[in-house]
Amino acid sequence: MRALLISTYDLGRQPFGLASAAAALKSAGVEVRCADVSRDRLVQDDVAAATLIGFFLPMHTATRLAVPVIRRVRELNPSASLCAFGLYSPLNARLLTGLGVTSVLGAEFEDDLRRLALGESAPAAPIDIPDGTQRRLAVPRVEFRVPDRTALPPLARYAKLRVGDVVRITGSTEASRGCKHRCRHCPIVPVYDGRFRIVPAEIVMADVRGQVAAGARHITFGDPDFFNGIRHAVAVARAFHAEFPEISYDVTIKIEHLLAHADTLPILRDTGCAFVTSAVESIDDDVLDKLEKGHTRAGFERAVALCREAGLTLAPTFVAFTPWTTLEAYCSLLQGIDRLGLVEHVAPIQLAIRLLITEGSRLLELPEIRALVDTFDPATMTYPWRHADPRVDLLQAQLASLVGSRSEASRTETFGELWTIAHAAAALEAPGRQPEILPKPTIPHLNEPWYCCAEPTTGQAALI
Repeated sequence: MRALLISTYDLGRQPFGLASAAAALKSAGVEVRCADVSRDRLVQDDVAAATLIGFFLPMHTATRLAVPVIRRVRELNPSASLCAFGLYSPLNARLLTGLGVTSVLGAEFEDDLRRLALGESAPAAPIDIPDGTQRRLAVPRVEFRVPDRTALPPLARYAKLRVGDVVRITGSTEASRGCKHRCRHCPIVPVYDGRFRIVPAEIVMADVRGQVAAGARHITFGDPDFFNGIRHAVAVARAFHAEFPEISYDVTIKIEHLLAHADTLPILRDTGCAFVTSAVESIDDDVLDKLEKGHTRAGFERAVALCREAGLTLAPTFVAFTPWTTLEAYCSLLQGIDRLGLVEHVAPIQLAIRLLITEGSRLLELPEIRALVDTFDPATMTYPWRHADPRVDLLQAQLASLVGSRSEASRTETFGELWTIAHAAAALEAPGRQPEILPKPTIPHLNEPWYCCAEPTTGQAALI
């Protein structure tokens, strides 16, 4: 059997899902080709020769970009068996099967993919998730293997770490999957529903070792929350630094976990953590409560202080526009970021992101959301909604367009433009900004500014 594995977008990273899937298939003797169409055009001969074609769908943007690719592949090779795997596959099973995908696998896909290739047993049937309610989906325990990255584009072609004028080639891996929390808006929840899986440390280190040998000087841990398994996380961080003391890394950790495990923050600093991403989402306590984020505004501000005390860079992310956002509340968000000295810590796109309501979202548990949304739109793979105040939607669209056109501007410069536009829209007198610190601190960040709820400016799916 010949398999072709396709990725359309993975946050500017070399796609972990293709590497892990390739390892699973090669262990069964399958000939594997990989295509990352965010970097290269599909090769027609590879499509024509494949008997199994798999699409890695880890996120919303990747799934939307995959639709035209699936259609084109179906035209070029109508006899191939098509499968989809990754977090967003079961959530969009109805759409995918309508496109000709015959097997829809979940986020723990490796063993099912291997069985599918061998014809040993059919994977579970596509999962139909009714609006607003869903069954508890199966999350199997897979056999983890060291990802096989040999068929992927080199790391130098992906997002890199920037620290001032220094640029570092960046790899990525996973020390865990899923999440033990159930934040109402999170796309992980409909699939994992409060469960997570630990990747054995020796597998993690073997994957890191291979990427360092391939030129990586920084590693992103793609875990939804690195501190879900705190002892495992600390063990991995220490093992990482012991073997690669000159290599930096970054992780994602909930505000709730930063507060609960504040004593471990110096360990992250001492083992080479360049920055910690945290999905703050909002500084409005009512919105945080509706999202069931598990922290408050005061908790976020405490986490900022704890990270500063530990010498760690915190990179907050936000869902700035929700059905509960007012123009005044948005200006309050900007003022809070400015007051806390976080302007250079926040990617500007984070200040223009609009809440997505996807299939299976726990947001649909809220009567106010069910009353607000339109019917599911297969084109956007969301339940569309409009704000009660049209001015909020207009502001979001204006700011998203601005950010998209300012990719070369500094974060401080773009923030200043957002600040002026937002306060004018709210008919508020803009207060004085915090004085700039000279020289400005150097904030490490990846040069891939787009995230799962915004279309990437790079990596548009390349058809044949």
